[in-house]
Amino acid sequence: MIKIRKRLADTGYGVIAVIVFALSAFPVYWMVSTSFLPNNRIRGENLAFFPTPDVFTLDNYRSAMFGQVRAPFPPAVANSVGVTFLTLVITLVVGFVAALALTRFQFKGRRTFIVLILVVQMIPGEAMIISMFRIIDGWQLLNTIIGLTIVYAAGVLPFTVWTLRGFVNGVPKELEEAAMIDGCSRVGAFWRVTFPLLAPGLVATGVFAFIQAWNEFVMALVIMQRPDSMTLPLWLRTFVQATQATNWGAVMAASVLIAIPAVIFFLIVQGRMTGGLVSGAVKG
Repeated sequence: MIKIRKRLADTGYGVIAVIVFALSAFPVYWMVSTSFLPNNRIRGENLAFFPTPDVFTLDNYRSAMFGQVRAPFPPAVANSVGVTFLTLVITLVVGFVAALALTRFQFKGRRTFIVLILVVQMIPGEAMIISMFRIIDGWQLLNTIIGLTIVYAAGVLPFTVWTLRGFVNGVPKELEEAAMIDGCSRVGAFWRVTFPLLAPGLVATGVFAFIQAWNEFVMALVIMQRPDSMTLPLWLRTFVQATQATNWGAVMAASVLIAIPAVIFFLIVQGRMTGGLVSGAVKG
């Protein structure tokens, strides 16, 4: 009887998991499928749920990348890649050093600083739009990658420091001390023993920084106002125009183009990311 109940429970959980996966994956499938369909098969009575050979087209991708009625695609890609890369590097380097200082050293105001990190995370980013704009404008960094990177890094750093602190705290100091007894210097013990154990945590935290910088829209809308300084989320907004009907096929194709770099990034770091999430949950 117990085995039957367990089997029924496992079956029920499996069915729920399949339903959740289907509901999560269908919007992605619909986006990709629609990007290869002509507009007359996207809306109306003759809908197509997958691109058969007779309706398959690449015109949506040509329109998205080379269309003349909207902001250009190559500068948007360059801006997003530049901002995301700089945000990723700055947040990981600064956040990692700050996490080490908070975990490995005792100094005056340490607990206050940790509490302030939590308080800053509770403030919604939209509440700081005006102040951020005035600061970046005062520094004459509007419509620049550097200006937007500063805004993104400031928003991501509190979470990065707090998360990395948990990873660093999960690595015992005794490992470094043992390496130093065996002849390593303090720096050598850190790089040879501690840092390899923290690499999964850095990857997991870097994923969060990547998502925030790659997909962020509101701050970019305020800081990057010129067409040639748009990031990809802002570029996608130019597909919706008040004077003409929306080309939904091109919108879906553009969405796929934006998603491809994120998918590639996740495929590269997925193994390390899983290990980092698990190890960070062990001790914090």
